Amino acid sequence: MKSNIGSIDRVLRVVVGIVLVALAATNMVGWWGWVGLVPLLTGLAGTCPLYRLVGLNTCALKKNK
Repeated sequence: MKSNIGSIDRVLRVVVGIVLVALAATNMVGWWGWVGLVPLLTGLAGTCPLYRLVGLNTCALKKNK
């Protein structure tokens, strides 16, 4: 699959995902904390199916020289 998530977006997704999963694993938040797996996995994979459906792309544009 083609990457459609830029570097800042990826880092934010991974950090938010790790925090939510850690909070859920330590019972500091409810079951909904496991939703953090979604941004974690999409950030690690570098592609987001929802972005693809709506036509978003946060990757930097490559300049032709």
